Amino acid sequence: MKLPSGFRIGHYTNRRGLTGCTVILCPPNTIGGCDVRGNSPASRETPLLAADKAMQEIHAVVLSGGSAFGLAAADGVMEYLESRRIGYRTPWARIPIVAAAAIFDLNIGSAHTRPDRRQAIRACQSARMNNRSQGNVGAGTGATVGKWAGADYRMKGGLGLSSIESGKLIVGCIAVVNCVGDVVERDGSVLAGARSSDGIFLGEGDRFRKFRSHRILAKTNTTLIVLMTNAALSKVGVNRLASVHMTAWLARLYPCILRTTATCHSPWRPTRSTIPSITWQRLEPKQRRKRSVVLFDTRKPWAV
Repeated sequence: MKLPSGFRIGHYTNRRGLTGCTVILCPPNTIGGCDVRGNSPASRETPLLAADKAMQEIHAVVLSGGSAFGLAAADGVMEYLESRRIGYRTPWARIPIVAAAAIFDLNIGSAHTRPDRRQAIRACQSARMNNRSQGNVGAGTGATVGKWAGADYRMKGGLGLSSIESGKLIVGCIAVVNCVGDVVERDGSVLAGARSSDGIFLGEGDRFRKFRSHRILAKTNTTLIVLMTNAALSKVGVNRLASVHMTAWLARLYPCILRTTATCHSPWRPTRSTIPSITWQRLEPKQRRKRSVVLFDTRKPWAV
């Protein structure tokens, strides 16, 4: 698996509190876009990535546990980048543009343990190119899936990577899967989700996935996605790619309660370049198990 050059990934993992954060440090002249779905996103600076906003650069992305509390991790990334004179230039200071989004993982591990600026700095210091760590690391440490049937039947989610290549073009993906629904294959079979103690996926016998704890668990799910590419795209282009990729996820998370954030980042170069015909089906993160974005754990969520 090959990720676009220049993007450095670092993690902080708290295995006792079951939370963590992941930092993606962008190469120079990177442009960003974003697609945010749902009515309760925990995010920071994502409006700056919209196609109609003037900001034409982004320096880092933070994915975090801790719900809205975890957004404080972005302060540490800003501090780290400012100390290296990286940021949007103004006459008085350089301002790092750091987008952040967080998952709700307060219902697993310790609800009072959240990533903060110190942990984010540690993630920055450990960041490196082609970091292929997956599973119970970083922002994926407290992720769970299949919560529609109740907490006793959920499975461990996590963080994972995927990439595709077409000639010199590379599109890489980082995903933190913390959905309330199941993760399904193209044929509708369950890859991961609500699971009984004897290993049977409950969704196989309940195709409509009737919510059993909707007042609590339906509001505690988030899936975060970061796309990275070496294609030279405009700000409109990266926003469009983020939106198209979101469509693929809607076909793989069922039921899909829309609290999902996707960001896309491309090193901008003032040359004519287009993305080849990569359809949204090819970007499906669960298209083949060997390319699965998340290493799902069949043990109980606390058994990491």
